[in-house]
Amino acid sequence: MPRFFYRAKKGPKEEISGFIEAENKDAALHKLTAAGHFPIFIEQEDIEKAALKKNPLSFFRRVSIRDISIFTRQLSDLLEAGLPLVRALSVLRKQTENRFLQNVIGELRDSVQDGNPLSDSLRKHPGIFSDLYVSMVRSGETGGNLEGVLVRLAEFQESQEELNTTVRHALAYPGLMAIVGAVTIIVLMVFVIPKIVVMFQDLNQTLPLPTVILLNISHFMRDFWWILLGVCLLVYFAFRRIAKTHEGKLFIDRSRLTIPVIGQLILRAEIARFARTLSTLLNNGVPILEALNVVINIMENESLKEDARLARQEVREGANLAKGLSKGAYFPVFVNNMIAVGEESGALEKALLKVAISYEREVDRTVKVLTSLLEPLMILTIGLVIGFIVIAMLLPIFEISFIAS
Repeated sequence: MPRFFYRAKKGPKEEISGFIEAENKDAALHKLTAAGHFPIFIEQEDIEKAALKKNPLSFFRRVSIRDISIFTRQLSDLLEAGLPLVRALSVLRKQTENRFLQNVIGELRDSVQDGNPLSDSLRKHPGIFSDLYVSMVRSGETGGNLEGVLVRLAEFQESQEELNTTVRHALAYPGLMAIVGAVTIIVLMVFVIPKIVVMFQDLNQTLPLPTVILLNISHFMRDFWWILLGVCLLVYFAFRRIAKTHEGKLFIDRSRLTIPVIGQLILRAEIARFARTLSTLLNNGVPILEALNVVINIMENESLKEDARLARQEVREGANLAKGLSKGAYFPVFVNNMIAVGEESGALEKALLKVAISYEREVDRTVKVLTSLLEPLMILTIGLVIGFIVIAMLLPIFEISFIAS
């Protein structure tokens, strides 16, 4: 049974806090009220976070998308072979290598054995199984086609993992170059240049402007590195604090969408995720309002979330999805037209899937172009910085040679 953390007033001045078990949030509130307490705050406990606090090393055994997709496909195969759900979960628990996931599967098996639906059991692990996953499993249970739904879920997760792997591989080499270049520049500025400065000081001559600039930067990095570190940490924590607020995240996400090329990449990737997820949910019989709730929860860009929320409100009031999205600021006309055609023909899921495929191809092409340009750009940038350092160090030597001749 889920646990809820609460803070409540026990009397006019006394405040208490703790955990209470209940079927849902309303039941927890009812229990607290029946006990004579006045609830101030109540929130369901995240089981994965609680486990992490008890054992910090479990962070290194987190469950990846690949782990979940393998679990999903194997569960589908076992159910299709005729094994009961409890027996299938027991088999998977023994076969799974990830110890953290083993424990989770064991909890799922125990919960199902106690008579709970699989979807309700999955909901107790929000850090592992998303709202999308839970909603699709519930639709499979309702329609009596759990195996088929699990297959589609596995395919969906595999496609997401493939996209993530492609991006990671594309950025690996430029990222390595950036790290090596940064380390090289820091070593030159902090350790090499100060040794050469001693030679320049003995010359008692006026140094060229590039050399003076370089020596001042080197001196600042060597003696006041703590200021640079403090500023970086301050900016980082300030950014995180701002990003945690709705207004701050909305401003940041809007700013990201205005960045040339990158903004269009973010927009297309988010629309592709929106369209594919909504198509998958609708194709499995999830009602459109519930499907929109799930999609909004998994979207990352707050600006597009606002458009999706506006569309959900329009659909709740009886309008169609295309009309709701057209009132937003970020969904392109092409997407709205495709959705409108799908609604008129009664094939909204297929229209959304076509939108997803189209935008995923554009994202893939854009990522390939950006990564192909990023490598020479990194080489050029690092080359210019190191070239400036070398030239600034050689200029005084050239002047000495010129004077001597």
